[in-house]
Formats: sequence, C-alpha cells, structure tokens
Amino acid sequence: MKLLIHGRNLDVTPAIRDYTENKLARAIHHFNGLVKEADVHLSVARNPRVPQQTAEVTVFANGLVIRAQERSENLYASIDLVASKLSRQLRRFKDRQHDHHHSAGHNASPTPTTEAVLEPMLVDGSLVEGRSAALPQPGVRRKYFAMEPMSLDQALHQLELIDHDFYVFRDAETNSIQVVYQRNHGGFGVIQPRES
Repeated sequence: MKLLIHGRNLDVTPAIRDYTENKLARAIHHFNGLVKEADVHLSVARNPRVPQQTAEVTVFANGLVIRAQERSENLYASIDLVASKLSRQLRRFKDRQHDHHHSAGHNASPTPTTEAVLEPMLVDGSLVEGRSAALPQPGVRRKYFAMEPMSLDQALHQLELIDHDFYVFRDAETNSIQVVYQRNHGGFGVIQPRES
C-alpha cells in the first residue's frame, strides 16, 4: 500500500510518521488486497486558544474513495480515532460488497482500477496562452474528479464511505449531475436538475 503523509501547521516528525504508519497498517491489514493507496493529512489549528488537532485519511480502494476525519485536543488521539473509524468503514464496505456479490442471481464483474478508468486526455493548443497568473480567492478550495455514472443506491453507499454530508454524482439513467445528502431529521434527500 502506498502511504502519503502531509502536515499542515506542523512538522511531520519521524515519531509522528511511524505512529501514523503503524496505526493505519493495523486498521487496514485485514483489507490488504482492497486498499491501494492512502493519503493522510495531519493539521494543527493556528489559533493557540483552540486546541484542535485533525487527522484526515483518504483511502483509494478498488476504484472507490473512502474518507475519515477526526479532531481532538491531541494529535495522537486524533490518529487513533481516525484509524478506528477507517477500519469500521472498510469493514462495512467489505461486508456490503460480500453481501452484494453473493446475492441470488447476481454475477458481478470485477471493478476496474483507477488507472484503467482514467484515460489520458490530449490537449489542443496552449493551456497558458492569453492567461495571467492569479491566486484563487481566499477560502475557495476546488476539487476535480472523474464522475462515472452510477445508480442512486451506489451514490448512497459512496456517501456512507466518504464521511461527508453530501455526495455529487452522475446519474446512470439520465446522465445528469445530482446531489444526494443526509437530512437533518434523518433519511436522505436528492437534488436533481429540472428539465426546462
């Protein structure tokens, strides 16, 4: 498994690196063939009055993204909590995958790897011609990712795995972009574009 560890507002010392590697190795060792890469972000709040230290782990497993994040007053405690949470999420994913693949009348094809899904894209012309360098607006973080078409059930499953309140996906039936989210009073909601 490839493991990347990044620090924000802190130096990732060999002791922190070793502790993180050991905790994540224990959390993931039951899922050896499943997890290909893990990206860890450790951060400390800049404000000394707010003792908030965060551990965030993003795991890439068979084309899916599984994310866990925990905060506490101690970085080592945050690492412990996020490793435990990640282990639970991986177990839930593996159980659901096992149940899904062994249901009556179901013949599942293997999930392609990320490399197989992402095709290289050729660029026509210059990417920088007519543009000037500029910093993005403060507080705006952009993320780009491939959106393979999926069903609503698959999107709900992915929402459980990424540990967010919402998940943006491309619907397999309509090919439109939709958002599934957790409602405050329980259950889920879907935001769909209206056909004009």
